[in-house]
Amino acid sequence: MGARKRNVATQRKATLKNVAYAKLNDCPTSPRKMRLVADMIRGKRVDLALAMLRLSTKEAAGRLEKLLLSALANWQSKNEGSRIEDQELVVKSVNVDAGRMLKRLRPAPQGRGYRVRKRSNHITIVVDNKNALVAAETNTAN
Repeated sequence: MGARKRNVATQRKATLKNVAYAKLNDCPTSPRKMRLVADMIRGKRVDLALAMLRLSTKEAAGRLEKLLLSALANWQSKNEGSRIEDQELVVKSVNVDAGRMLKRLRPAPQGRGYRVRKRSNHITIVVDNKNALVAAETNTAN
């Protein structure tokens, strides 16, 4: 690994040490369907987002709820002195990226086979304090 790549990697690791996040790789749901649910909770308070996910009828909501609970547990382990209920935690960002695609064949007329693409996705949820978000936005504005 070159020096520049190593410096960027150490800088990325340093920023991730201060942020509570959770990742789910190769989730067997279409990214398009997962983004519908992710857009619902992006920027919302954590308790409100959990309630929205519990009441949603979409299958992707169950997976996203479990991932959000994991992100909350990660936040709790990084901030051991404070309680989740006392802080104003918000879902800072939700990224849904396309994962690997399984390619299958489906029988078609006249001996042909149509390709079926079974899509998957990678999800990353970042949880942060609302006060920290406001401070970061004012620093970038100046």
